[in-house]
Amino acid sequence: MKKIIQTAGRNALTDFSPEFAHFNDDILFGENWNNQDIDLKTRSIITVVALMSSGITDASLIYHSQNAKAHGVTQKEIAAIITHVAFYVGWPKGWAVFHLAKEVWQPEEGDLPYEDAAMRAHAKSMFFPIGQPNDAFAEYFVGQSYLAPISTDQIGIFNVTFEPGCRNNWHIHHAKNGGGQILVCVAGRGFYQEEGKEAVEMKPGDCINIPAEVKHWHGAAPDEWFSHLAIEVSGVDCSNEWCEAVSEKEYGNLK
Repeated sequence: MKKIIQTAGRNALTDFSPEFAHFNDDILFGENWNNQDIDLKTRSIITVVALMSSGITDASLIYHSQNAKAHGVTQKEIAAIITHVAFYVGWPKGWAVFHLAKEVWQPEEGDLPYEDAAMRAHAKSMFFPIGQPNDAFAEYFVGQSYLAPISTDQIGIFNVTFEPGCRNNWHIHHAKNGGGQILVCVAGRGFYQEEGKEAVEMKPGDCINIPAEVKHWHGAAPDEWFSHLAIEVSGVDCSNEWCEAVSEKEYGNLK
């Protein structure tokens, strides 16, 4: 699970109560939330239920609702959870929590079929579809990737999604004139690296222009899903040369 890091206590109470800030950031979130005996989706649901049971319907419940959504709780699931708990802790509390939940989820919002909670959360975080397993190019990837054609007219635009730790092999886009590729990160966190240079971190909105004849690779961070649009740049006599895989040592040096 991705490590939970919290700074809200210190941001709000460093001067007023540093001890409470320490307990909040380092113990409650730093130790308790990072205990891996319970997965983060389950822990998020338990927290929402606990706050609802206590009648707490302020900003903290909105925060933990957003956290639950980020860890894969769907709109249908949260509606069922609130309804179930309302029978035990009080119907008015159910009404109050539903009003807040509607600020976080939309009806039928992204109730996707992926079993993996992190994959489902990643899919919800972007406009473009994950697509199908990228089996045609599987031999050129370490780990599982997915491909969704966005446009095949005029120029090719594809959404490529990498599971955590997945990356493609070193490769070169050849062209006598023009050519190359443009990458636009649309979700998650990943890396791009040209031969002989340091790897560049990619986050949503980042754009990489790859000229023809430059040896490079790109893929996900070790602990996060990653999606980018791959835009084919028109050129003369374009082709793609796949090279060796990115070594574990090279990948392990990423920060």
